Amino acid sequence: MPGKRIHLDTLVLEAMELLGADERKSFQDLADEAFADLLKKHHRPVGLRNALHQSLRGVPANANARKRSP
Repeated sequence: MPGKRIHLDTLVLEAMELLGADERKSFQDLADEAFADLLKKHHRPVGLRNALHQSLRGVPANANARKRSP
């Protein structure tokens, strides 16, 4: 898994550590949850399965086809 460095404000980091202790989650678990929520908020898929699901058309391909008269 590739790693990235980010800079967090000291107060934010302390609050995250307290939350992690209260919820019994690691910092990585909290970060994964936060980034997944951010992507969901902006309608961005997380993972291939969600990307494929989101790419499906909402309307069938022939929904606008005119009916032929007999």
